[in-house]
Amino acid sequence: MTAGGNRIDRFLKLMKDRGASDLHLSVGRPPIFRRSGRIEPIRYRIMSDNDFEGLIKPATPPHLWEKFIETGDVDFAYAVPGLARFRVNLFMQHRGMGCVMRIIPTTIMNLDQLGMPASVRGIASMRSGLVLVTGPTGSGKSTTLAAIIDEMNRKRKLHFVTIEDPIEFVHSNQQSLVSQREIGPHSRGFSAALKAAVREDPDVILVGEMRDLETIEMALNAAETGVLVFGTLHTNSASKTMDRIINVFPTDRQEGVRQMLGGVIKAIVAQQLCARKKGGRVAAIEVLFGSSALASLVRQGKTHQVGGLISAGKGRGMIAMDSSLRNLVESDTIEPLAALEKALNKDDMRKWLTDKGVVVPDED
Repeated sequence: MTAGGNRIDRFLKLMKDRGASDLHLSVGRPPIFRRSGRIEPIRYRIMSDNDFEGLIKPATPPHLWEKFIETGDVDFAYAVPGLARFRVNLFMQHRGMGCVMRIIPTTIMNLDQLGMPASVRGIASMRSGLVLVTGPTGSGKSTTLAAIIDEMNRKRKLHFVTIEDPIEFVHSNQQSLVSQREIGPHSRGFSAALKAAVREDPDVILVGEMRDLETIEMALNAAETGVLVFGTLHTNSASKTMDRIINVFPTDRQEGVRQMLGGVIKAIVAQQLCARKKGGRVAAIEVLFGSSALASLVRQGKTHQVGGLISAGKGRGMIAMDSSLRNLVESDTIEPLAALEKALNKDDMRKWLTDKGVVVPDED
């Protein structure tokens, strides 16, 4: 939806001026910004139901406002001309209505600007299989995917079909044709849109979120037919990503899923955002590339051994999450305790920091 001078626009302009990433509105609390990962209250009165409705309802498509009142949860995109686009989630909470509005940068950053390892650029040359970009909510998954797709769009002649909820980064047609579809206005759900997408002569399909068994199964099937499929999951490591996909399926189907996943997985990029010492945030990145050895581990149910595979694959540009965190500490980019907080193997990270002379608090 595009704004027509709504009251909420003033908050959104202030949000951008202050360099915040999110605006939180909740009945019973004053508005709050998130800036550099930290919560910052705004000097404003405690919001009532009338305050909330007066700000948010005019910016919400009428049919989605009705859906929100009925279901208590809805997502959409909102644009302020000349300012930015925003991803919006409306929800109900125990005090009443709530909302989070996240800014979507108008300019797509490239992989270098995002500080991605050089090996990630290789994903833009892939032609088939499954590529997953994973991480917690707000870790920059959509931004990374947009950079990879933009790289491909500028250099290759392809047909992209994206399935998003809502559409975030808008891609213009460059060397490629980009068809962007939004859940709600363009399709009733991810699985229905993905089923249609495979009939639309795609070279590349982006599934904004692999939420359920049906969507995951369709993505695997599409990747197996020779389409390059991008997807996201809320996991913070390569091994947990594969476990999440396999465990979505009933036990009696997991053996077959391991066979399929082992055959189609081409890359996993897992990322977590850390507070940068000099302000802002920086991503710690784990990179895993597909191989016959990886396929064998997946098929044998030995995904817990993926860490060793990553360590052995440094020459191919693979990097472990904890290695990435150590590099950020050694370059004085993040605080040592921030690395400990995000580390996958906290015992190893604690020992490494202690050996470097860092005073590490005792475990709780």
